[in-house]
Amino acid sequence: MNDGEKGFAFRKKTGRAAPRQEERREMMESLAQTRVQINQAYTGFNNTADPDLIESYVYEINALQSRYSYLLRMIKELDEDCAPEVEKMLPAGLERAETL
Repeated sequence: MNDGEKGFAFRKKTGRAAPRQEERREMMESLAQTRVQINQAYTGFNNTADPDLIESYVYEINALQSRYSYLLRMIKELDEDCAPEVEKMLPAGLERAETL
């Protein structure tokens, strides 16, 4: 059985465009996962009264926001044309992360 018969669509990668698009896709997935984790951390933060848990959520939110900013910056560097589209996905409050 040759590669074309395995049930997978194999494409030859030409130039730098295909690896760059794959890297961008992976970063977009990571960005979306990080956004979900930020929302989950905010939910936990809003639903607890324990001081230790509150402190834990503050650290978690700050770390996730740093990761989100990093991924956003890397995506912008990969493809400057997508910057306005990606910025629309910025979660509320991210630009004010230092206030936590």
